[in-house]
Amino acid sequence: MISVVVPALNEADGIAACLASVAGQDGPWDVVVADGGSSDGTAEAARQAMPEAQVISAQRGRARQMNAGAEAATGDVLLFLHADTRLPDGALADIRAALADPAVVGGCFRTRFASEPKNEFGRLGQALMRAWQARLWMRWHRLAFGDRGLFVRRDMFDAVGGFPDQPLFEDLDLVGTLRQRGGFAFLDASVETSARRFARHGALRQQLRNLALWLGWNAGVPPARLKRFYSNRDRG
Repeated sequence: MISVVVPALNEADGIAACLASVAGQDGPWDVVVADGGSSDGTAEAARQAMPEAQVISAQRGRARQMNAGAEAATGDVLLFLHADTRLPDGALADIRAALADPAVVGGCFRTRFASEPKNEFGRLGQALMRAWQARLWMRWHRLAFGDRGLFVRRDMFDAVGGFPDQPLFEDLDLVGTLRQRGGFAFLDASVETSARRFARHGALRQQLRNLALWLGWNAGVPPARLKRFYSNRDRG
């Protein structure tokens, strides 16, 4: 059983597509949507899109929402799927195949961005987007961000205490902890995630800001300090 945990905050427009990408997967699976107090009817949209999903209310904050969703889940494996991200066909079968190796404790997919009009980012922006999706970066654990569809064995997630309660980089810190406990699988299939932050801020500006924050995290700057440079809107 794979439990798909979807943290959501004001995702009414896109959550149906996210859940639809789960509905076509091979079972058994269940879904927990952890709503962080949305004001746009996200919880109702999730229930309408997937009546069999469990929709819970959680304290706002992606780490807290994912931990709450994991607590409510029943699966042997947890897959954390952002609400603006879609699974590829056969995703859950790929996870099961990876975890057939008992030494593997977790893993993630590659990522690609949802299609955007070519003039949305300009030539430089398009080049930057393609560079980020390059295979070279996709097998480095320090770039295993949460929008890549992180999955983990339930017993291992519980053993390490879940996601650390922090406002940023809870995903990378969890991955670092998991790698100390066993193998981490990088799957070749790609999830499709929204490029809305790049459209909102501009591809170059967004990439530079992401790089600055990531370098700060690598340098040991506390996530609470880094959070001042990352808006709540960008955590959606």
